[in-house]
Amino acid sequence: MPVAARLATFYFAYFAYVGAFVPYFPLYLAGRGYDARQIALVLALPAIARTFAPAFWGWLADRSGAWRGIAVFSCATLVAGFALMPFAVGLVGLAMLVAAMSVLSAGALPLVEAITLTALAGRSGRYGPVRLWGSIGFIAGVLALGSWLDAHSVDSLPATLLALSLAALLVSLLLPRRTPARPADMGEALGAELARPAIRALLAAGFCMAVAHGALYAFFTLHLERLGYAGATIGALWTLGVLAEIAVFLYLPAIFRRFALSTILLASFLCAALRFVAIGWASELLVVLVLAQLLHALTFGAYHAASVASVHRLFPDAAHGRGQALFSSLSYGAGGAAGMLLAGWAWDTAGAVLAFTCAGAVALLGAVLVMRIRRAGL
Repeated sequence: MPVAARLATFYFAYFAYVGAFVPYFPLYLAGRGYDARQIALVLALPAIARTFAPAFWGWLADRSGAWRGIAVFSCATLVAGFALMPFAVGLVGLAMLVAAMSVLSAGALPLVEAITLTALAGRSGRYGPVRLWGSIGFIAGVLALGSWLDAHSVDSLPATLLALSLAALLVSLLLPRRTPARPADMGEALGAELARPAIRALLAAGFCMAVAHGALYAFFTLHLERLGYAGATIGALWTLGVLAEIAVFLYLPAIFRRFALSTILLASFLCAALRFVAIGWASELLVVLVLAQLLHALTFGAYHAASVASVHRLFPDAAHGRGQALFSSLSYGAGGAAGMLLAGWAWDTAGAVLAFTCAGAVALLGAVLVMRIRRAGL
């Protein structure tokens, strides 16, 4: 099987699991009787783990060259965790299990991103046609689980996530190997690059974007459910966002040829601010939700591709693994955790309006940080 096809298959399988987990796991937690703050706490645990765990896995991958082996191990820990989840007792037991799964599985995605960009010979425009299969997998997970939960109890979710994570484990065995950099080069390469203002601004901006998305991932489904939207409509709105994301990935080579990475990032942050304020203030109007979800094309699709490409461009070959892992740690990790906790506090304090307004404000802060990247010529 060609390398691009193997990578695309992994993205499809892995994000089918993500599409089942992200929108519906909050419903599973609510079904177990937890309130908004407790749900936000449990959902923040994977993000907290990503503040430090990817950096360790990235260091280990750069040091050992076992990129594929670490990705396989990460997927295996998800399988084990979901097999044990029905037996977790109480909030503490469930939280401990989620925390352990999060730490042990945190290496999968950032390392596969680095493997992909290396396998594609560093031509970031080719990333989109491969990565879009992850978006297709996400849609498959969202729609399949939405239909499943319309007919079955939410208590069945761990068994479904077990099956999907097992599929991801099996296809992870097809990932290509990556030749490691010389160990003697690694510490010097990473340390020198972290002193650059453009890299610091990129990491800080990534943190802001993840914080801004905390309200979306923690409470978008619950928010719409409380407004009276049917499960099928909620699933369709999630799907619409990912379809918009796929459109961006399809045209990514042309977009990268026409626009600088910093321009793409700036547009993404400004659209994120608009999107989250609209969700917070006007979700009663379906047309507003449709337009807000279409902005996912920029707030995730274009943003993610441009940020991954920026990390690959700014960090040297000897630190690509840890560069992607560090970005994942500080953005999807620390930023994701802060975003979940901020959203939980805001939701309990004043509901969806405050939660999504805070998200929009943080996205604007990220746009300011991107201006520093533009001055660096990225």
